[in-house]
Amino acid sequence: MLDPNAIRERILGALPGSEVEVRDTTGTGDHFEARVVSPGFAGKSMVEQHQLVYAPLQDWLKTGELHALALKTYSPEQWKKLGSR
Repeated sequence: MLDPNAIRERILGALPGSEVEVRDTTGTGDHFEARVVSPGFAGKSMVEQHQLVYAPLQDWLKTGELHALALKTYSPEQWKKLGSR
């Protein structure tokens, strides 16, 4: 069973300076959603952004400890245009 903070810390380690919010969607510790706003996403496609987030979580994904992670990723500019909702 994973803690949302553990996922958040791994993402922050891979994408320093990011704003990361992780939420357990089912209460079972294996299904999460994350919102990541990162300067590292500037100029990258959504697929590339998601790959950057999934990279530090591969071991948990491979073992099934992390079964699902829904992502919403934004560069700071994209997030600002959305009005920081």
